[in-house]
Amino acid sequence: MEEPLVAVVLPPREGFGPARSGAIGLLTRLYAGTPGFRTLVIGGPQDGPVHAVPFEAVKPVPWLPINTNLRYVAGMIKPLRRAAPALIEVHNRPEIAMALAKWLPQVPVALVMHNDPVTAAGARSPAARIALLKRLAMVMTASDYLRRRFMEGISEPGLPPVELLPNCIDLGSIPPPAPREKVILFVGRVVANKGPDSFIQACEQALPALNGWRAEIIGADGMSETSRETEFLRGARAMAVAAGIRMLGYRDHPLVLDAMSRAGMVVVPSRWDEPFGLTGLEAMACGAPLLCSMRGGLPEVVGDAAVPIDPDDIDAMANQITALAEDEERRAALSALGRARAKGFDVSIGTARLAALRGKILNKR
Repeated sequence: MEEPLVAVVLPPREGFGPARSGAIGLLTRLYAGTPGFRTLVIGGPQDGPVHAVPFEAVKPVPWLPINTNLRYVAGMIKPLRRAAPALIEVHNRPEIAMALAKWLPQVPVALVMHNDPVTAAGARSPAARIALLKRLAMVMTASDYLRRRFMEGISEPGLPPVELLPNCIDLGSIPPPAPREKVILFVGRVVANKGPDSFIQACEQALPALNGWRAEIIGADGMSETSRETEFLRGARAMAVAAGIRMLGYRDHPLVLDAMSRAGMVVVPSRWDEPFGLTGLEAMACGAPLLCSMRGGLPEVVGDAAVPIDPDDIDAMANQITALAEDEERRAALSALGRARAKGFDVSIGTARLAALRGKILNKR
């Protein structure tokens, strides 16, 4: 008997190929290996090759007097009818999920949230989120923090539960252990809520007392080689130059993992409530000693395998960086703790969880 087909719908501008995949694109590639299911990824037009997963690019219907999300849905209706999936999984777009559930009522539609649902079109109010729970086959979130956010303001009894689907990582893709370099590393988008300016200021204070250590930033405004130049990025670059910190720009995912596997420590100074905190997970998997803010879903991910930091307290962060750089034994302990914790997020665990949730949906049908 042929395995059921799942059509996985990416956000309309999500990259799905080398040098342009963000977290959702990378996770979708991993989830394509979910046992017991075939996968067809639906996404917007891609500028270059895609990952080695069945993929169909759809163009939004430009002339329809509706918003971008719904034009995108209109463009995928024919391909979805032709593919005849047993299940449609929409990532991070409640409005798209609801539209598909209405326009293709014969196919169950699930929603996977990777960002704060309260800020997403089609889910901002408790009433909208109740409607999602009643209409969709399932709602999943990448962290318990997001699950709690989804349920904020909702007290109606009898609603189906929001299911937890933590992000995962392919531990088999992690570079082998390498000698650690005296590098203090920031990886992420160079935007205010990720705290790269706090990182620069803290390193500027710490580095003069740390013999042989240097600091580096990997990242750009966006998640591709063609990310735009912004005022914040220009300001961060000027700060970094003045502090003697190298800004390496965007790097493709394998190069990021390689840098983490060699870094003396990784700092994740996020100001905002991280929906999950994939950078922290990747740093732990690479054995990098980790300093991390404890906001949003990050505490669930890193547990006690990181030094907690406050991105708004520059002096304290500088002192913590200095203390860790001067304590080789502590760095080794954090490295071991991080590797052990990352094992709980391996792709084999994530895809088994997703397979169980998909089975729950299809068995109910």
